Amino acid sequence: MNIDEIRDDFSFLDDWEDKYRYVIELGKQLPDLADDKRTETNKVRGCVSQVWLVTRRDGDRLHFEGDSDAMIVRGLVAILLSIYQDHTPQEIIGLDAKEVFGDLGLKDHLTPQRSNGFVSMVDRIQSDARAALEE
Repeated sequence: MNIDEIRDDFSFLDDWEDKYRYVIELGKQLPDLADDKRTETNKVRGCVSQVWLVTRRDGDRLHFEGDSDAMIVRGLVAILLSIYQDHTPQEIIGLDAKEVFGDLGLKDHLTPQRSNGFVSMVDRIQSDARAALEE
């Protein structure tokens, strides 16, 4: 699912309980991360829940896998991947996921801990994109 489809779906949901359920459903659709990828190296620091992000280069694009032990956070990972998946490092650096989360209203409806964790995930993806440019 891409971010435009998620935006459209969000626009049809009026109640925040429904939006939370939708985010959780997005997390359930996220492919499971293999146990051998749940390493300290792939763990995202700054998240209260456990979050793992795996970045690999696929030609000139970056491909991401992610997971969390918390369902709502797993849904946030799914949204992040829909924003950044299979873009070039330059495109990723130019994409502002924080703005997208604000547009969806998530910024105002997440706990401070989840918001901080979200920022940590975005920072990790941006850092991986910058590192890919230096290769």
